[in-house]
Amino acid sequence: MLEGIYYVVNEHGEKTAVQIDLRKYGELWEDFYDTLIASDRANEPRESFDSVKKRLVELGKLNG
Repeated sequence: MLEGIYYVVNEHGEKTAVQIDLRKYGELWEDFYDTLIASDRANEPRESFDSVKKRLVELGKLNG
């Protein structure tokens, strides 16, 4: 078992969660979390770059 990684098990001994030492594995966790977020958002509607740029220009947050 890796140091700083601990499994939480239920009453049947089945792994149900994991606890990691963020001081040791914080960057790895961030990568893992980013992948989860991207996967969760994979089916969300898309907006083209041009429409985002146009909206930002209209809001005065970007020079056209």
